[in-house]
Amino acid sequence: MTNYGIAIFPSKRIQDDANALRKRYDPHYENIPPHITLKEKFETDDKTIDQLIPELDKIAEETKPFTLNINKVSTFAPVTNTIYMKVEPIQELQELHQKMHEGIFPQNATYQFIPHITVAQKLVEDEYSDVFGSLRMKEMAYEDYIDRFHLLYQLENGTWTVYETFQFGKKA
Repeated sequence: MTNYGIAIFPSKRIQDDANALRKRYDPHYENIPPHITLKEKFETDDKTIDQLIPELDKIAEETKPFTLNINKVSTFAPVTNTIYMKVEPIQELQELHQKMHEGIFPQNATYQFIPHITVAQKLVEDEYSDVFGSLRMKEMAYEDYIDRFHLLYQLENGTWTVYETFQFGKKA
């Protein structure tokens, strides 16, 4: 059994800016690049993945490329001291997330879907307050063209790597 997940990687500019913060404030910095999770970690076998890949192909084919906007930093507090770049929750993202949680896909959605890119997590209370206080004052304006998502798998050392990439719009 292997852990898998499905994510969108933003452009290099957004990743670079997110990583400038993640290096310092995210203990998972080295495990995965900045990303938007479409389907959180799920454990399955090779046979099931072989069945999911044609479904992911179909989802990608039926999805038109779209533009994301990120305009501010937000937080999941008081639930967790996680700070993130807030991705505007457009319909295309909501639909992608929904499609990956129905049919033969594992039903593993633990939280409500809030599109985001984590920049800080597992902070102690004082550090969280300082970091969030300064980050929410920063002006932020990103627009990003999205034309693919990725099926990822987790290696034994905890890092994540791309298993397969799915390009949007072949039939859109």
